[in-house]
Amino acid sequence: MSLKKMSVQNEGEMRADRLLAMLLLLQTRGKLTAQRLAEELEVSRRTILRDVDALSIAGVPIYTDSGHGGGIALDEHYRTQLTGLHTPEVQALFVAENSTVLRDVGLQDAAQQLTLKLLAALPAAHRLSVEHVRQRLLIDSTWWWRDSEPPPFWDDLQQAVYEDRVIECVYERYAGDIVERTLEPYSLIHKASHWYLVARRDGDFRIYRIVRFHDVRLSEHHFSRVPDFDLPHFWEVHLQEFVDSFAQYHCTLRVHPDRIAFVKGLAPGRWQEVAADDESGWATLQLVMDSPLLAKMLVFGLGTDVDVVAPAELAAEVLSAARTTVRHFEKRAEL
Repeated sequence: MSLKKMSVQNEGEMRADRLLAMLLLLQTRGKLTAQRLAEELEVSRRTILRDVDALSIAGVPIYTDSGHGGGIALDEHYRTQLTGLHTPEVQALFVAENSTVLRDVGLQDAAQQLTLKLLAALPAAHRLSVEHVRQRLLIDSTWWWRDSEPPPFWDDLQQAVYEDRVIECVYERYAGDIVERTLEPYSLIHKASHWYLVARRDGDFRIYRIVRFHDVRLSEHHFSRVPDFDLPHFWEVHLQEFVDSFAQYHCTLRVHPDRIAFVKGLAPGRWQEVAADDESGWATLQLVMDSPLLAKMLVFGLGTDVDVVAPAELAAEVLSAARTTVRHFEKRAEL
């Protein structure tokens, strides 16, 4: 096959995938503007309009509304079938994932049954591909150590979220003070083996760590959800704001070769190797820590396996802390 023919074929396959993606977006989300579709599919608005014409000519009941509130939509009775799946798409669907989180929300059995049903519906050629990837790739998002028991007041919190029920609660804030709150629970989020509650209070959305609830009482009152609240977008923005809120503390350390991997593992994505000593194997690392206290704790813990290059105040603070610690344990030993 000539390069020209291959190029035409690839363009045709890309367009077919895009048309199917457009149908699935409209089917699952309802009416969307041409600009929104263009952003989702990473093409121009003009390309979207050409694709709409092509689908209409092919007999797909797709239509456009102009003016305020307009957009592109499918007839509400139209449903496209999941045909034309590619091997990587099938593999992504069946990648083995840890079921701990699904168990917490009572969906583990349902997920297993869904997997069996989807697998049975696949062509035989795809079933071999599914088993191939399931034995070679596992995604486990839970931390090494976690409580085996469900979080406190777990059933009530789930009920409140699913039924849009107001809760009266007692909560322990990060600083340790105990407060009473009236909340509108919107969503539950699992992050790094911890469950969080997204709730609205006094018109603002806030994040509550579930293990800090001391008491939760379901109210008989229901609340109306904000129509344009979107959980994935809210969480993405919150994560970025959380990272930006940390005071960044920069320090430069010279680390023993036996501890280099350890230090890098403590600060993934927040270290840069400045220089390596070819003779001794020590490496000089620039680190971004959340606070001076954490930097001091790291240096103190590494002991003789680290030298502080900068700032000079960090070395002085570690030395002062070390002397205080020695005096403390010397006094304890005399008792």
